[in-house]
Amino acid sequence: MIPLLAIANLFGCNGDTTSPSPDSGPKAQYRKISPDQAKQQLDADKNIILLDVRTEAEHRNQRIPGSILIPLNQLTALAPVKLPNKESKIFVYCHSGNRSKSASKKLISLGYQNIHDLGGIIDWKYATESGR
Repeated sequence: MIPLLAIANLFGCNGDTTSPSPDSGPKAQYRKISPDQAKQQLDADKNIILLDVRTEAEHRNQRIPGSILIPLNQLTALAPVKLPNKESKIFVYCHSGNRSKSASKKLISLGYQNIHDLGGIIDWKYATESGR
């Protein structure tokens, strides 16, 4: 008897990633990343893009240092300009994780290949900054 989890994995039943279309072959998938994993990778690799998809006011009030802002409602229009390399490793965050999940899916649909959903800044236990 095949365990249920093995069947789910076999058929790609994972709600946190995009599914490949049967016509187009495998597509990129975004991955979840924990704050601890993200912090470790950000410290080791200065080329990782840290993307805040909240509003300007939220970003000004508190943000993870080094992050760039593209509000979720402007992502489709601004991503090609602000994120020209679709192969770049991008960590996406918002306030609680809902917008980062939506943004991660949107970036994959726009052709980005290396997207990681960091979730919400509320779970970030490291330094933040404000102002600007």
